Amino acid sequence: MLSPLGLGCWQFSNGTGISGKFWPTLPSESVLNIVQTSLNGGINWFDTAEFYGHGESEQMLAAALKTTNTRLAEEAHIATKWWPVFRTASSIGATIDERLQMLDHRTIHLHQVHQPYSFSSVASEMNAMAKLVKQGKIKHVGVSNFSAQQMREADRVLKGHGLRLASNQVKYSLLDRKIEKNGILDTAKELGVAIIAYSPLEQGILSGKFHKDEALVRAIKGPRKFGSAFRPSGLKKSQPLITELDKLAVKYNASPTQIVLNWMINANGNTVFAIPGATKVSHAQENVNAMRFALTKNEMDSISTISWGVQK
Repeated sequence: MLSPLGLGCWQFSNGTGISGKFWPTLPSESVLNIVQTSLNGGINWFDTAEFYGHGESEQMLAAALKTTNTRLAEEAHIATKWWPVFRTASSIGATIDERLQMLDHRTIHLHQVHQPYSFSSVASEMNAMAKLVKQGKIKHVGVSNFSAQQMREADRVLKGHGLRLASNQVKYSLLDRKIEKNGILDTAKELGVAIIAYSPLEQGILSGKFHKDEALVRAIKGPRKFGSAFRPSGLKKSQPLITELDKLAVKYNASPTQIVLNWMINANGNTVFAIPGATKVSHAQENVNAMRFALTKNEMDSISTISWGVQK
């Protein structure tokens, strides 16, 4: 049903709130072009959230889809998220009409609990989500940043309503493979839960551009420039992986970004989807082109081995 890559829409936060400070403010025309390029290239779903600019991302996405006004835009699948911090499960039902309004009353195909931290239990949250499915306000239930144990509890409760947990959205990249060790990926495969990988490019580090031009690091706006991966020591540590990605990029007439994304969506069968963002049309075009070739098993194994090596 879904393309292996979706478009992450955090960067559509319009400079609003804490989340909006991580990215440059994008004009509506840029958002429109990014969304249209994604649709035309075969991406058929978009991931946004209440937390992204206090609904700004949802609104900008919905406006771009409405302006596009094509069959692809009409049929696009929407995933959004409820922000649980300092709230109880009752907030899920109390805020769903606002989510629908922000999304211009488009169908919410996947509604996710954004974090496992709230004043309510996982069971209470899943019961509230199941109620929304029964009311026809959402189609499927997902979670984000949940542990393997929390995934099992969520799926158990949903089963009681004749539903299953659809997804767990987690941080996952070639520089952050914790989910392969802590049981999350194995549990997802066992339960038939999709893993939605956010930050698959480690906020751009895996593109290799920062390794080739340190001036780009100094030019970064917002908090991400202070991350350890962007420091000289971090860049040096990940250089062997970038070298391998560059080599394969030449072979496939692709970019390192496309090699990374291709590995992400193929290394674990059909379990892992990824949601790279895009602040430029060229980024969106790179995303869609990543779905148009296939790395060999030996190449994926080589990337994996080097990836583990640079994380030690």
